[in-house]
Amino acid sequence: MRIAIDAMGGDHGPAMTVAGALLAAKEWNDAHIVLVGDEALITPHLPAGGAPSNVTIHHASDVIAGDDEPVRAVRRKKDASMVVCGRLIREGAADAMISAGNTGALMATGLLIVGRIDGIERPALAPMLPTMDGSGFLALDLGANMDSTEHNLLQYAIMGSVYRNKVHGISKPRVGLLNVGTEAGKGNELTKAAFPLLEQAPIHFVGNVEARDLLHGSCDVLVCDGFAGNILLKAMEGTAGAVFKALKTEFTRSFISKLAAAILKPGLTAFKQKMDYTEHGAAPLLGIDGLVLKCHGSSDSNAFKNAVRQARIAHTSGLVGAISSETSRKRDG
Repeated sequence: MRIAIDAMGGDHGPAMTVAGALLAAKEWNDAHIVLVGDEALITPHLPAGGAPSNVTIHHASDVIAGDDEPVRAVRRKKDASMVVCGRLIREGAADAMISAGNTGALMATGLLIVGRIDGIERPALAPMLPTMDGSGFLALDLGANMDSTEHNLLQYAIMGSVYRNKVHGISKPRVGLLNVGTEAGKGNELTKAAFPLLEQAPIHFVGNVEARDLLHGSCDVLVCDGFAGNILLKAMEGTAGAVFKALKTEFTRSFISKLAAAILKPGLTAFKQKMDYTEHGAAPLLGIDGLVLKCHGSSDSNAFKNAVRQARIAHTSGLVGAISSETSRKRDG
């Protein structure tokens, strides 16, 4: 399979994208990595002896910046690395694309260049978030759409369930609806309208889920609108960062606390790794008629490597076709 990586996207540019591509190429020789971007800026990060046989460069002269207006940039910057990646998927020259660039522009690329799956009203950004047992949960939508309808949430639930089944091998994913209480009548107009639709959907719906229970593994798929979902994501990221910063301060306060830190270090390191988004690699844009994955802007080489792993599994499992079939079945039914 061929995986196109937007080599110019993200906070670190080609340095991390190329390093991640090289790690992935070494790990999986059945994956052909196409680095899309300015060849003059990509080449210095390749090995002195040249790139492996399953890594090539596809030159793209332009870049979409983080502060560019998404739709305008995608329409005007036709040779931007992100847009070229999308075009490679549309033309069948790539089976998946990965980018750590402008999230809005990536959504626009998915919609305008790659295209939606028939019947999907709004694609959703669906990252994996951590749980205490390490299994994690898929959350969608976490920022692609600030306003959603109950029918959007229904489609998110179906797509998320298919993703966890195909990519993570969960036979009957538990789907929860983010809400302010677990009772069926709780919530705003959106969640109240969505609840009966999810009850009737071809999924394993476990009802409303409160944010405080998510880290304890209350569901495998969490459904919400992008506004609430993005607040949830940022709150979790901020809390994790604050906790680890506070621990570091306390463990360096005195000689005794430094000794305690040395003893606890293996356990704390394992816990931090469990909470690390880079272990999950990337968030898929579900509902796009092709595999489009979004890495965090500050992703390191390990995150890009894991994004390639996700793309391989999603491709070999027929994820896009499965989502198309399931949503089509739901429409016909």
